[in-house]
Amino acid sequence: MLINSNEYIDLVNEIKRQIQSAQYRAALEVNTELVMLYHNIGSEINKHKVWGNKFIDSLSADLRMDFPGVKGYSVRNLKYMSKFAELFSEEEIVQEALAQITWYHHVTLMDKVKDHNQYIWYAKSTAKNGWSRNVLVHQIESGLYERQVISDKISNFEKRLPSPQSELALQTMKDPYVFDFIPFKETMLERDIEEALVRDVTKLLLELGTGFAFLGNQYHLVVGGDDFYLDLLFYNLNLRCYVVIELKAGDFKPEYAGKLNFYLSAVDGILKKENDNPTIGLLLCKSKNNVVAEYSLKDISKPISVSEYKITNNLPDDLGKQLPSVEDIQKRIGGTENE
Repeated sequence: MLINSNEYIDLVNEIKRQIQSAQYRAALEVNTELVMLYHNIGSEINKHKVWGNKFIDSLSADLRMDFPGVKGYSVRNLKYMSKFAELFSEEEIVQEALAQITWYHHVTLMDKVKDHNQYIWYAKSTAKNGWSRNVLVHQIESGLYERQVISDKISNFEKRLPSPQSELALQTMKDPYVFDFIPFKETMLERDIEEALVRDVTKLLLELGTGFAFLGNQYHLVVGGDDFYLDLLFYNLNLRCYVVIELKAGDFKPEYAGKLNFYLSAVDGILKKENDNPTIGLLLCKSKNNVVAEYSLKDISKPISVSEYKITNNLPDDLGKQLPSVEDIQKRIGGTENE
């Protein structure tokens, strides 16, 4: 009896999925055990610090002698274990999912983050987004926590979006955005900035955050026979909606909100599907007056956020994982209709 090719392919894919899932769970379990082991070692070290400064030196030498093929018991790493045990209880490690990131991520956080709540936030974000160590360093150095969690964001999301989408949209936006990868020029116009962003769209997506997929720049829409062009168009898988970004090289002006409001209406009327949430707009300006921006959005009918952006040139070359392609996002958008 010949194997039905479609059934066989489905079987192979299902087995592969189960193997990959088991491999991930096994790797996560090993990592969890290692983080908990290091915490326990750190706790023991802290109990016996009264033995003096040479105690950790002696412990390191003895452990490396007894476990010659095992890395991780240098004096420096034992001191990190001690610090880690001082920072967190065993219960907190489990509750806050701190064991879901690698020890090397923890070392980075211990070096670069002093605030307890920030440490936990970056650890959770790393686990959720799968950040590499280099990406984590970049996010810390660019002040992601301050820009995304505690910044004074200007938007009308709470009035124009239902809960919980409004809360998720607020959590997704930042102020300011940092485009470190764009070579700075004093005379840059909107089109110059847009072209620079599109040239390195992977780094742009990294800065925008989780779930964004790039659909195009100068995206063409026809409304009533007239041509209109959106600076940047994205779809966000987490928010399940289109996101229109308009770039301005200068200060925020009230009329920008009205124009973006029109674009959002057009996208909702032309592109939005039944299962999509309302389209969101993001105005990116070189600077803004918060009071003027707040008044400008007060009676705007569509959900819009106004943020500043900064351009420097300090981004490391080695950044980030691959993010969804246009083809991938189009398939996933289409799939929402069958859910």
